[in-house]
Amino acid sequence: MYQAAEDRYEKMDYKRCGRSGVKLPRVSLGLWQNFGLEKPIEDQEAILCRAFDLGVTHFDLANNYGFPAPGKAEENFGEILRRGLGTYRDEMIISTKAGYDMWPGPYGNWGSRKYLMASLDQSLKRMGLEYVDIFYHHRPDPETPLEETMGTLGDIVRQGKALYVGLSNYSKQEAEKAVLMLKDMGVHCLIEQPRYNMFERTPEDGLFKAMWEHGVGCICYSPLAQGALTDKYLNGIPQGSRASRVGTTINDRYLSEEKLDQIRRLNEIAVSRNQSLAQMALAWVLREKAVTSVLIGASSVRQLENSVQCLDHLEFSADELKAIDEILK
Repeated sequence: MYQAAEDRYEKMDYKRCGRSGVKLPRVSLGLWQNFGLEKPIEDQEAILCRAFDLGVTHFDLANNYGFPAPGKAEENFGEILRRGLGTYRDEMIISTKAGYDMWPGPYGNWGSRKYLMASLDQSLKRMGLEYVDIFYHHRPDPETPLEETMGTLGDIVRQGKALYVGLSNYSKQEAEKAVLMLKDMGVHCLIEQPRYNMFERTPEDGLFKAMWEHGVGCICYSPLAQGALTDKYLNGIPQGSRASRVGTTINDRYLSEEKLDQIRRLNEIAVSRNQSLAQMALAWVLREKAVTSVLIGASSVRQLENSVQCLDHLEFSADELKAIDEILK
């Protein structure tokens, strides 16, 4: 039976999530990749338990996570909780989401009350939980009235199926409108989850500032640009990497010749800081005051440990930030 490391809370830094009573670890673990059918359940369990031993208390899921079968990540996570990790349920922040395609027909995606209620019920069943700590609407719905979607989130909190609610992939304008609508219902929006990394800096155009002013925390996903901001691709695309798979978006989005040149130059700065490129990229995301936590993925215990070590060096000099911005122009 798994027994957590006694010194786990000495190994992690925690930050308050907006104006709330919740503190999140500066590094959280996302289960988007590597927790479906890619590896044995024992390997997944080893990653999750090691994360908890390192003070990672926040585990982020969604209804559609789990390659190649949507829902498999939640199912596997539930199994690992039952194997022993669930002993520490009250020491964890567990989140899930709904918004993307999950089942056929007109009620299996977007933001209707029908879909969100059914999806969360299914997620709770897969994980064997009575509630999640955070339930996100995964993406804005251009057709369903925002009042319906936000009203459903409010009801989910009142029903006790989620302690807090959040937004993901909302623009500044969309997020502000949703946050204020929830506030009018007496429900605080705890957190916003945008895509943010050195290559994709849209949240800097007002989203971070607005969420800070509204007391909403931010947790950033894809901080390593799906692995592009690591040393993995410094010398080309290795066999077996994500970029080598047919149909992945990493090549078109992040691995052009121009981007590869930027990655190599960024790596030189990381080396001068005695960090890996991945550690520097994570620290760079965490430099933003509005960012509560950064979401990492992990395909192995070693990769997890390497990522968490970013906390050993979070400070940047003005010259380093200027040099990074010059490279990214």
